[in-house]
Amino acid sequence: MGKNEREENGFDPENHNQEEEEEKKKQLKEEEHSVERIFENQEVPSWRKQLTLRAFVTWTKLLQKSGLLRQPFTRQENTVIQTCVVASSGIAFSGGFGSYLFAMSERIAKQSTDTLNFKKLSLGWIIGFLFIVSFLGLFSVVPLRKIMIIDFKLTYPSGTATAHLINSFHTPQGAKLAKKQVRELGKFFTFSFLWGFFQWFYTAGDNCGFASFPSLGLKAFDNEFYFDFSATYVGVGMICPYIINISVLLGGIISWGLMWPLIEDRKGDWYPADLGPGSFSGIQGYKVFIAIAMILGDGLYNFLKVLSRTLLGLFHQLRYKDVSSELPVAGHSSDVSSQLSYDDKRRTQLFLKDQIPIMFAVGGYVAIAAISMATLPHIFHQLKWYYMLVIYIFAPTLAFCNAYGCGLTDWSLASTYGKLAIFTIGAWAGAAHGGVLAGLAACGVMMNIVSTASDLMQDFKTGYLTLASPRSMFVSQIIGTAMGCVISPCVFWLFYKAFNDLGQPGSQYPAPYAVVYRNMVLLAVKGFSSLPKNCLLLCYVFFGVAILINLIKDLVGKKWGRFIPLPMAMAIPFYIGSYFAIDMCVGSLILFVWEKINKAKADAFAPAVASGLICGDGIWTLPASILALAGVKPPICMKFLSRGNNAKVDAFLGS
Repeated sequence: MGKNEREENGFDPENHNQEEEEEKKKQLKEEEHSVERIFENQEVPSWRKQLTLRAFVTWTKLLQKSGLLRQPFTRQENTVIQTCVVASSGIAFSGGFGSYLFAMSERIAKQSTDTLNFKKLSLGWIIGFLFIVSFLGLFSVVPLRKIMIIDFKLTYPSGTATAHLINSFHTPQGAKLAKKQVRELGKFFTFSFLWGFFQWFYTAGDNCGFASFPSLGLKAFDNEFYFDFSATYVGVGMICPYIINISVLLGGIISWGLMWPLIEDRKGDWYPADLGPGSFSGIQGYKVFIAIAMILGDGLYNFLKVLSRTLLGLFHQLRYKDVSSELPVAGHSSDVSSQLSYDDKRRTQLFLKDQIPIMFAVGGYVAIAAISMATLPHIFHQLKWYYMLVIYIFAPTLAFCNAYGCGLTDWSLASTYGKLAIFTIGAWAGAAHGGVLAGLAACGVMMNIVSTASDLMQDFKTGYLTLASPRSMFVSQIIGTAMGCVISPCVFWLFYKAFNDLGQPGSQYPAPYAVVYRNMVLLAVKGFSSLPKNCLLLCYVFFGVAILINLIKDLVGKKWGRFIPLPMAMAIPFYIGSYFAIDMCVGSLILFVWEKINKAKADAFAPAVASGLICGDGIWTLPASILALAGVKPPICMKFLSRGNNAKVDAFLGS
């Protein structure tokens, strides 16, 4: 075939050679940036070997450096350790020791209008309660791990940052790029830690310090629009896709920039003018329930989409007699696409290797739910078994919503779902039938389920990026959760017995959230009619809008759908505020400019820089907590006042 004939048939040798050269360059670049090629020569231990006794009882990295370990300490073991620690410490939050659980006590009841409905706190029933409800969340989302991590490719920023940190600790000698990445991570880890330490000096009182700096003006600050100098959320913004950060910012603009000021203008008409900003019969009711409506709309749409694909996959398997224990998902096949990078192929292969059978997860959930329905009414006689049944029917969907939202933005809204349970069960039971304690107990059940679900999925993301087996991580999560169910109540009990004024206003530990939850449930037992005017109507509207946006996103396809914001991400600032959206967008801007200046360097080092910022700021909370427990207070309060208020302060000080 001559040259002219080849060109006529659409074959141009010059273009073909050019394409081959570009493909080779792409492969070389991928190999240079590949993490798993660095660890290629290291054997990945089986899931049983990742669960070692030394990982749980010794400081193994120190022993390895001293030469006392026969077998090297692997990054998989390190991941298993952090999974156990996160699971154990997570109970300190989901256990409600400063919120719903403490709100049941007589001390908090005396600070409310209802002094009769309380439960005497006892270490025995607290531990028993946590053991009954804390494991359900683990079983509820296990079947969805492939969908969340591989199919949806959710980022789980904290899990990703932890994985980069673990990989950096175990980087083999001689990996030049990896060593540079470790140096960058260490540099920004140190910067973030020291920045947190520096900020601490200016936080001697409420609303003090850089976190309350009105960087966009005082009016914007009042509406939660400001940059709060959080290294964590700048790092999260660098890890999250641009559309997530834009979605969060857009949600903040719609809510705090438009809706809440307009609703506040109707004070006295839509809700009583004399209510405080935290009342659920006032503006707070709109903020919480409209956010929940959007989250439920988005989560329910995606849950049903996954469920429909799963059922289609099951039908396909049964039709062709190819039944396996794997959860069928979109695309049906478990084959790894040839378009994936080496890292993604390797990680996906090992992540899917040790399957956790779906029947084991479903059976475990049903069994624990049955035990819970039989035992919890003996702890809280106001919490009827049929209340529990309804909670356990809807809990997996809400656990999915929380895990999905956490994967997008790194925010776990467990307390928000707990408030939903308070209003639902509290209103159902009513004040005359023990709705106060029933609502608070239901809050605890829901918070434990959705919180442990999102924590487990964060850890699965870490395991995916470090080649840790999902089975070993699941076992580690169970061990850590069991430890937390004992350790956290014991620590709380020490404080409860040591400080007779614990929870009292003006004391060292006033527990303000316990009072908030108590007042919340007192409002809930009056029914949803206690919510402000048009609140439920707006909830229905935003629930529908969230479903409509998702439907449009799927109908227009990936080409245009990637430009449509995500309702789940938009909903989070509705309740929390827009300050963290500003931080995340700053992170996005840094990454965008860096990619424009030097894309290759940004691709190689941005994850390490972001991980350093997140981890350094996170580690600072440990010494900050120790200083607070020791009674060491910051020396300076840095506050920002308007010119008029400043003049009044000066006049007062001068008088």
